[in-house]
Amino acid sequence: MADTKREIERKFEFTAADGRTRLPDLTRVAGVAAVVDQGVMELDATYYDTPGRRLAADSITLRRRTGGSDEGWHLKLPVAPGVRDEIRAPLTAGTAGEAVPRDLLGLVRSRVRDTELVPLVRLLSSRDVLHLVDGDGTLLAELSTDTVRAERLVPGGGTAEWTEIEVELADGGDPAFLDAVEKKLRKAGARVSDAPSKLARALAETEPRGKAAPAKPTGGAGQNTSASHVLGYLREQVASIVAHDPAVRRDLPDSVHQMRVATRRLRSAFKTYRKVLDRTVTDPLGDELKWLGAELGVDRDLEVLTERLESRIAEVPGTLLLGPVAARLRIWTVSRRSGSRRKTLDVLDSKRYLALLESLDVLLADPPLRSAASRSPHKLLPKAVLGDYDRLAGRVEHALALDPGEERDVAMHEARKAAKRARYAAELADPALGKPARRFAKRMKSVQTLLGDHQDSVVARESLRTLAIEAQAAGESAFTWGLLYGHEEAQAVERERELPEVWAKASRPALRDGLTA
Repeated sequence: MADTKREIERKFEFTAADGRTRLPDLTRVAGVAAVVDQGVMELDATYYDTPGRRLAADSITLRRRTGGSDEGWHLKLPVAPGVRDEIRAPLTAGTAGEAVPRDLLGLVRSRVRDTELVPLVRLLSSRDVLHLVDGDGTLLAELSTDTVRAERLVPGGGTAEWTEIEVELADGGDPAFLDAVEKKLRKAGARVSDAPSKLARALAETEPRGKAAPAKPTGGAGQNTSASHVLGYLREQVASIVAHDPAVRRDLPDSVHQMRVATRRLRSAFKTYRKVLDRTVTDPLGDELKWLGAELGVDRDLEVLTERLESRIAEVPGTLLLGPVAARLRIWTVSRRSGSRRKTLDVLDSKRYLALLESLDVLLADPPLRSAASRSPHKLLPKAVLGDYDRLAGRVEHALALDPGEERDVAMHEARKAAKRARYAAELADPALGKPARRFAKRMKSVQTLLGDHQDSVVARESLRTLAIEAQAAGESAFTWGLLYGHEEAQAVERERELPEVWAKASRPALRDGLTA
């Protein structure tokens, strides 16, 4: 099983004419009581990627390394500048040609798809390691001076050599400590390395002659046209799906939600901006995105529902908590969570999902643009946004005209989906239209939030009824579940009462007129 380590580090090079590395006295860095020599280790790392370098394009590295205390397979995923998550897997018995571990292969599946991973670069490093420790001997950071030889493992590939300094913060350390170390190294003549990683530098310096690095497709849209804004937004959402895939597999907080939002934004953009992109091409993709969003929703909806019910239970006075309420909810959640989690992972490993990612790439590389795509964004985008607004207005008015009950609940849920689409439409138009689009999106979000809370109450009541039946069947009191049901019912009534006021603010003529000013 792979394990994970958060890696916070900085890389430096010395600029002395003779190329020699002269480390300053690091005990003069605040907090450092001693510098402990850990000796020199020899490292041999082979980096893997697709022939088209899909991993490198997203600043991801996958290597098999021998030597050192952490030899094994290492997958590094970017988190922020200078911060990466390193997921490790042990070496298996065999030779250097062993296959990439299945756990790590899954985490890069959204990038590599069915493309083979091949050895790309080999790095031989002689690493001189120092530990910076405080007065208690606690590790603050590890500083290593690496003398590196890179070899490109493709026909015609070159070699390169360099020396760099790497300072990695100890687990749980304060990143501000790296600032102090950097200041000391800079005074000694070092500079921050231009390359974000050893692999990035090796690729740049060992490129076969006459071969340029692969470029990402940009699609056929001119500058500052309606198409350029729409396609730019679509690229962001596709990138979000791909980037959140490994986070979903790792079960990181909010990852399913963010991936699902990206699918919704893509679907909404296809529908809203149908004058830019040919719907005979985008509609089938929209159907597949709907399928993916629904599959992801099984896990996400349970997460949201559980959080809501837990917070409601926490608000109930102890004297009204009759029976094992928290335990009953936990059992109910776990029984559903195990199945939904497995189903989500199966979807991400499915051929249908990978085919969808490929189709989205094809769309962006060769977009099916319509004649209006070249029009000014200041003309086409506002009309598209207001078209979604009119759709929302009709649904809100329909919901308000209905009597309370199941039919109104359904109508309000449909209005919620329309509010979300209008909000996404305005967010896409924001780079072109600026403040009016942001103000419009904010108002649409307020409508969406209110309607969303109403729908969450509807779903919660259905689940509370089920929990009450299960509790009663087990010989437990159903009183507290009934109490919570009544609270959710009152919450829904309150949201219905608030809707006219929230909608009045969102439907002001000035808000709409600002988009076309």
